[in-house]
Amino acid sequence: MPELPEVEVVKRSLINKTLNSIVRAVKINDGRLRYRIDYSQIKKIVGLKINKILRRSKYLLFFFNKDVVMLVHLGMTGKFFYIDEKNTKFKTSFYYSMNKDKDKKYDRIVFTLSNNRKLIYNDVRKFGFIKFFKKYELKYNLHLKNLGPEALSKKFNFSYFKDYIIGRKRTIKDILMDQKFISGLGNIYVNEILYLSEVRPTKKTASLTNKEINNIIQFTKEILLRAIKLGGSSIKDFSSTSGKKGLFQQYFSVYGKKGENCPKKNCKGTITKIVLANRASFYCSKCQK
Repeated sequence: MPELPEVEVVKRSLINKTLNSIVRAVKINDGRLRYRIDYSQIKKIVGLKINKILRRSKYLLFFFNKDVVMLVHLGMTGKFFYIDEKNTKFKTSFYYSMNKDKDKKYDRIVFTLSNNRKLIYNDVRKFGFIKFFKKYELKYNLHLKNLGPEALSKKFNFSYFKDYIIGRKRTIKDILMDQKFISGLGNIYVNEILYLSEVRPTKKTASLTNKEINNIIQFTKEILLRAIKLGGSSIKDFSSTSGKKGLFQQYFSVYGKKGENCPKKNCKGTITKIVLANRASFYCSKCQK
């Protein structure tokens, strides 16, 4: 599943390619996504212009005129393909290699844009979804209203962190994965954040020191900004619409490195893998405490 940096890269790519485009037509090849596509709603964007594209947590929001908003979650294998006026196809998502014949089978929705361009929503496993709302409804939206602050925002600070964990008997990894606490983080980046913070994923939040809390906040922001700059992570084949793969996976310290030596100088620990809440956790046996 894409995390904040991947979705942010997709958002920026789509802004570059589709902002101010007018939707000329919509074709639904298969509307059976996580939630069935409502044709009566999706047809309303025909003739409307894409005025703005935002990201909230792991969601993409397309803002059209007439206060119409398209909310998209990519799920596990959802992706957007962009086809320009010369019929050149660009990747814009993750977990895939572009295969002209194979891809077409999973093209669920085709948006025809102005100047004979296309934006295609493709989803193999169909865990993603597309919904439509009026702008004023977003404040009460079930998918958005309970999300915690953005990890890169000023709201994610020491005071917020310290207040939130009071009285909670949860592991630090569990807290960081909780979208109600902080939105946008997932398994890959949480592993890397805790490694640089020298905090073991099984550590209870009640036992965190002030220094450890500050380190977690600092490295959360540093890692996410670096990952966005490098284009996200390509565990399989994430790519932006520029056609370039993400590079951050080349800088993983612990994720997927079970049994390897800790990369920190003078640390003689090895990378250990355990399973927490059905998710793989990687940490250094020595420097993470």
